[in-house]
Amino acid sequence: MNKSESKYFNTAIKMDKAFLQLLEKKDFEYISIKEICEKAGVNRSTFYLHYDNTSDLLSESIRYMNEQFLSYFQAESVEIITKLKICPIEELILVEPKYLMPYLTYIKEHKKLFQTVISKPTSMNLEETYQRMFQRVFNPIMERFDFPVSERNYVMAFYINGIIAIIMEWVKSDCCDTIEQITDIIIKCVMPPNLRTWRKRNESRNLFR
Repeated sequence: MNKSESKYFNTAIKMDKAFLQLLEKKDFEYISIKEICEKAGVNRSTFYLHYDNTSDLLSESIRYMNEQFLSYFQAESVEIITKLKICPIEELILVEPKYLMPYLTYIKEHKKLFQTVISKPTSMNLEETYQRMFQRVFNPIMERFDFPVSERNYVMAFYINGIIAIIMEWVKSDCCDTIEQITDIIIKCVMPPNLRTWRKRNESRNLFR
C-alpha cells in the first residue's frame, strides 16, 4: 500500500468510526453528512470521494466492523482447526460456545448498528461474514463425517441462514436475552438431530463398502 492509498484508507476509517460514535447517540435518519465530517475532521468533498450517501457509509461501517471481528476470529481458528482434526469423532460439534459467544458479544456491543440495518439485511452482509468465519470449521467436520463435497455448500447455507435468523430475532428484541441463552438456543437448533443423521448415514455407507 503506497502513501496515497494509506491516506485514503485511514480517512475512510476515520469516517467509519465517527459514524459509529454518532450512531450510539442518535438514530441513523438524523445523522447528517456535516456531523460525520466534523467528527471525523474531514471536509464534505472528502466524504463524497468515499461514499455516495450515508446509506453507503452504513454498509461500509458494517464491513469495517465485520473485518475487525474476523481478524480476531482468524487468530483463534488455528487452535480450533487442530482440535477438529484430532479429537474423537463423537466430540465434533458444528457450533461451539467458544467461537459463537465472542461474535454474539460483538453484536450486543454494537446492537445499535445492527438494529439500524435490520430492515436492510443485505447491508449487513452477514451471510458472507459467517461463511468466512465458519468455513474453516464446517469443512473439516464434514470431511471427517465423509459428507459429499458436492453437498457441503448446501449444508453450510442451511446452518448459516439458521444462525442468522436467530440472531436477527435477538437484535429485534434489543438483545434482551443473555448471550448464554442465545448460544444455547443456537446449539439446540443446529446440533443434535443433524449430527446423529450424519453419523447414521456414514455408518450405513461403511457397511456397504
